[in-house]
Amino acid sequence: MTLETPRLILREMTQTDYPALSAILQDEAVMYAYNGAFSDEETQAWLDRQLARYDEYSHRFGLWAVVLKETGEMIGQCGLTMQPWKDRQVLEIGYLFRKSCWHQGYATEAAAACREYAFTALDASEVCSIIRDTNTASRNVALRGGMRVVDHWVKHYRGVDMPHELFAVRRG
Repeated sequence: MTLETPRLILREMTQTDYPALSAILQDEAVMYAYNGAFSDEETQAWLDRQLARYDEYSHRFGLWAVVLKETGEMIGQCGLTMQPWKDRQVLEIGYLFRKSCWHQGYATEAAAACREYAFTALDASEVCSIIRDTNTASRNVALRGGMRVVDHWVKHYRGVDMPHELFAVRRG
């Protein structure tokens, strides 16, 4: 499974992406919305979960490696996952990028490709993003992608109550 945008390739992650993934998930600044950086074990578990998701869904979706076309370097992850929201499951566009790649439009570009894939290949009627209320950058990516806040919920994660917002956009 591969998606392409003008500057990016989104592809399935492999175990060889562990070092690049670690650079993202083990950076305190990047992981502030998760209440801190991940350990080596948490990073491996995250990667294992993505690899399992590819096999779980017939369209092999999950969080994909985001690779710069120009350099071949993995700079982030973006993709589609099924996530719990209150009493239901929602199809979520999620994204995390290396800090040096923030504010360059990569998340917006990758998220748009995922939204299009969800509506065309998966025939989804709606896609969402679940975003901690303090995560202004991710909120802005969702808004640029046409999403609007449709619900609120406090999630308990890593020992902390974290207010989250559900952003959503329907296929138009």
